[in-house]
Amino acid sequence: MQSVVSPSLFLDAAKSISQRMIDLRRSIHAEPELGLDNPATRSKIIEEISDLGLEITLHEKTSGVIAILRGGQPGRRILLRGDTDALPMPEETGLEFRSRFDDRMHACGHDAHVAMLTGAARILAAHRDQFAGEIVFMFQPGEESYGGADIMLDEGIPETDAAFAIHVAPQIPTGMIGTKPGAFMASYDDFEIEIHGRGGHASMPHDCIDPIPIACEIVLALQAFVTRRIPATDPGVLTVTQVHSGTASNVIPDTAAIHGTMRALSDKTRALMLEGLPRIVEGIARTHDADARINLISGYPVVVNNDEFEALARDAASDLLGDRAILNLSVPVMGAEDFSYVLNRTPGAMVLLGVRPPDEKDPAPCHSSRMMLDESAMSLGAALHASVATRFLAV
Repeated sequence: MQSVVSPSLFLDAAKSISQRMIDLRRSIHAEPELGLDNPATRSKIIEEISDLGLEITLHEKTSGVIAILRGGQPGRRILLRGDTDALPMPEETGLEFRSRFDDRMHACGHDAHVAMLTGAARILAAHRDQFAGEIVFMFQPGEESYGGADIMLDEGIPETDAAFAIHVAPQIPTGMIGTKPGAFMASYDDFEIEIHGRGGHASMPHDCIDPIPIACEIVLALQAFVTRRIPATDPGVLTVTQVHSGTASNVIPDTAAIHGTMRALSDKTRALMLEGLPRIVEGIARTHDADARINLISGYPVVVNNDEFEALARDAASDLLGDRAILNLSVPVMGAEDFSYVLNRTPGAMVLLGVRPPDEKDPAPCHSSRMMLDESAMSLGAALHASVATRFLAV
């Protein structure tokens, strides 16, 4: 089904406000905010969309913003989402508009996500009489491990018939869209393990319960668990990222700590990993007369693109940028995204927008302190938001 507005018109409109989006993105980039409370970013969003005649609701549990654009006649409703929070990390880009804070950086492109979504709102508001239904713009904080999407859904947002989001990808060339139906991004859950033994003199390990070799055995057993109990056709990833223990070379410590993360591409494999890790850890600890304390930190579900809606988004991107612009992803991305909570409630899709900086052969990825993006690609993202929304709403 074709949109009532030409994709080329959307693209021209997006390019005409490109500098506006760039200015907003740079302002947000220079003043990054963390977690669920992004008041300065929210103020910038409200200021940017205040003249568009949208129905704006400010959430109270977070600094989230919901803005609704109503078309010329009744119809279906689609949600477009952009996340607002940054990461707790230093920036090493050398950009003129780099972060003003030593320990915060927009290293995952959320500043661009906001700018593109406000750009899409401006474009669509100018054509509100040409489509039926409603468009819900969701500006969401707390994507980086805080589950802001779930909190906003719990507080209340309008019921929608579809949902769409764009995530920038610095390693994909500008002008290309990465997409696939089905599992698109992995689930994630983190774990913290403490092995409690009995410390003592390093020369007399027989009088102790040394937690260090127990921790080492657990690390190796967890790797074997993934390769031998998780199907290769429905994979999972378990990575130990921290091991801490001890204070001196002649002291056997009382405790050892193991931290890490788990990723899965289906609810079934996620459940297998969440059940298997405690069983293995506790079993090994008991074998050595030690005690294991396990903290499983629940993360995000799998991001699953609805087949039908993903095809609609793919067609919209193809009409906008040409067939050669579509990058068919052969495998899911093992990173996680809390847009999964939205897609658990309504069919929709997320796609990757290529933003590789010009002349960069080896661009820094998201979550790198050197991550940068091609700002001209934001026009493509804003136009794609508009194209997908109006295509879905077309009668």
